[in-house]
Amino acid sequence: MSLFGQAATTTVSSATGDLKSDVEVPQPPEDSISDLAFSPHADYLAASSWDSKVRIYEVQSTGQSVGKALYDHQGPVLSVHWSRDGTKLASGSTDKSAKVFDIQTGQNQQVAAHDDSIRCVRFVESIGSTPILATGSWDKTLKYWDLRQPAPIATVNLPERVYTMDSVHPLLVIGTAERNVCVVNLSEPTKIFKVAMSPLKFQTRSIACFAKADGYAIGSVEGRCAIQNLDEKIQKDNFSFRCHRTQGTGTSDVYSVNSLAFHPQYGTFSTAGSDGTFSFWDKDSHQRLKSYPNVGGPIACTAFNRTGDIFAYAVSYDWSKGYSFHTPQHPNKIMLHPVPPEEMKPRPKRR
Repeated sequence: MSLFGQAATTTVSSATGDLKSDVEVPQPPEDSISDLAFSPHADYLAASSWDSKVRIYEVQSTGQSVGKALYDHQGPVLSVHWSRDGTKLASGSTDKSAKVFDIQTGQNQQVAAHDDSIRCVRFVESIGSTPILATGSWDKTLKYWDLRQPAPIATVNLPERVYTMDSVHPLLVIGTAERNVCVVNLSEPTKIFKVAMSPLKFQTRSIACFAKADGYAIGSVEGRCAIQNLDEKIQKDNFSFRCHRTQGTGTSDVYSVNSLAFHPQYGTFSTAGSDGTFSFWDKDSHQRLKSYPNVGGPIACTAFNRTGDIFAYAVSYDWSKGYSFHTPQHPNKIMLHPVPPEEMKPRPKRR
């Protein structure tokens, strides 16, 4: 859609973007925002929060949003993800459960349980056309759930606690503690195709699969991002780069890369960090497409909508400095940034 009443042909010339057209979502969560996810079939935005609630907003063409639905867990909610047909929203919580909300009936029910907090949820399509929910937990397991059955249909043991997870069929990538990265081919969902160490030297914070499921990007707490191709023939093209750092006199401040998201049309991607900034990148030409000013607080999570013309980002405390730094002064809001094609289109490789 043409977002915020503007045509999608805005000319973009500066390497630094502006935030003047960004619109705040009303009635945001009351505590830190942990995850954002757009529906693949409608202009619905889901947000999970440490206030133990999941909220769904409907984004209108003017950029304004209205509340669509809300439901609770018994503990902070860490992850949300939509089913492919957009009729269901899954959520995972520190209460060790996952729930599924039906957008058509307005009802939610528990569909999964672990022995520890559920850090990530993803709908996958590994068994025919039946919607299967994958849940990754701090109990060091990955479980698959048929929503019609009370017990998991499969459990996969992982080397460590799940910190981040993403999937684009048939690829599922899991980042765990101790910098392990587990790659799963969903044609054989109960087998770990490959376990590798992150190419980054510090703790994994975020992972996002390429739009074509042929690789993934990984971000760390130490202001670095790496691009990893799965095809062994082009793994020589793997690389890492620094981001989300501020340079001082003889020193630099380093911030966590909290969120990675790939554009659904162009295959370019975003990074967002604890420094309160986000940038758009082209992995193939090794270029930064656009960077943006500080938004006034850490960016905890981000998401593109299904057409890629809206980029949502949550400004809230990201727990990177621990409990003692979580104060009422931290902002807590969801912003919608309009994305004209020129901001995200790939660029020719530099010669």
